[in-house]
Amino acid sequence: MKPASFLELFTPKLVTVLREGYGARDLRADAIAGLTVAIVALPLSMAIAIASGVTPDRGILTAIVGGFLVSALGGSRFQVGGPAGAFIVLVSSTVARHGVDGLVLATMLAGIFLLAIGFFRLGTYVKFIPYPVTIGFTAGIAVIILASQLRDLLGLTLTGKEPGELIPKLMALSAGLHTINGFAVGIGIATIAIIQGLNRFRPAWPSMLIAIAIAAVAAGILNLPVETIGTRFGNLPRMLPAPSFPEISLAKLQAALPDAIAFCLLGAIESLLSAVVADGMTGRRHRSNCELVAQGVANISSALFGGMCVTGTIARTATNVRAGSRSPISCMLHSVFLLLLMLVAAPLASFIPLAALAAVLVVVAWNMAEKHEFTTLLFASR
Repeated sequence: MKPASFLELFTPKLVTVLREGYGARDLRADAIAGLTVAIVALPLSMAIAIASGVTPDRGILTAIVGGFLVSALGGSRFQVGGPAGAFIVLVSSTVARHGVDGLVLATMLAGIFLLAIGFFRLGTYVKFIPYPVTIGFTAGIAVIILASQLRDLLGLTLTGKEPGELIPKLMALSAGLHTINGFAVGIGIATIAIIQGLNRFRPAWPSMLIAIAIAAVAAGILNLPVETIGTRFGNLPRMLPAPSFPEISLAKLQAALPDAIAFCLLGAIESLLSAVVADGMTGRRHRSNCELVAQGVANISSALFGGMCVTGTIARTATNVRAGSRSPISCMLHSVFLLLLMLVAAPLASFIPLAALAAVLVVVAWNMAEKHEFTTLLFASR
């Protein structure tokens, strides 16, 4: 068999789709799928950003800029890019050590490394990662995400800064249990109940956005004493910022290098696993090295606009497929719809209780833990 040429390996799926023919019916299906994913991505992007130690608008910027480029240049028909829960621990620790500027620089470097990995055609080797490793990795990330949300879910007031490491974090949280806010707990429980109830009885409805909206309205009408996006972060911007380069020096590059390598490796694994999931749902095949090149461009661009790490997101990609996506255009439209929502609804986001966003990530952590697979592997090893 003749090996694939460079052009065949790195032609974006968007180009392939347009060559095959793309009509009004396809655009209509993609628009519906894109809007569905945007509605799911809006609360998730803000929640992941807050959990990562940055302002919620950076999560939305990441989904808009990075998500658009992942789809426009990538090797998967259905991959949705944006901020991912798996990065929460890495990003929060980077911000704690180097600040937001260090995060932006590390994200840009990670994008350069992803470009190199893609062009050197190393994406093919991700398939050799053992299945138990991916299951254990996902379960561990789920535990860390859950722990990172306990403070806001319970409305705790801590005397010092919340530690990043798991055990010290749990000790600090337990020491602050006497400050628990019953109203925050109530909002969190109600948000989880609404999401789970809608997922069971009305699976086609945007459960997370509905739950967040109900929580915000209830907190506002009842004037509940809970912390919101507005009280902690102020109002969100209503437009994209101008692109700018982070301050670069040899010392800053050396400091950001370990974090950039971690972002790169995790982003490559997460993105290609997400593309494999999409392939399994649709019977299509992605171009792994083309996908990594797109992830590299997306991370560099996200950093230029002040965003955070971009990767393929399994839950949003699966939502995109189930919503009837026909092509990468649905994923690109998801970013366009997010931009429109940012322009129109940014002032309303300030009323969202942080406990409700924490509840969203608790549900995400529970769903991503892959409990059945973990248990099966555990007993199979005996």
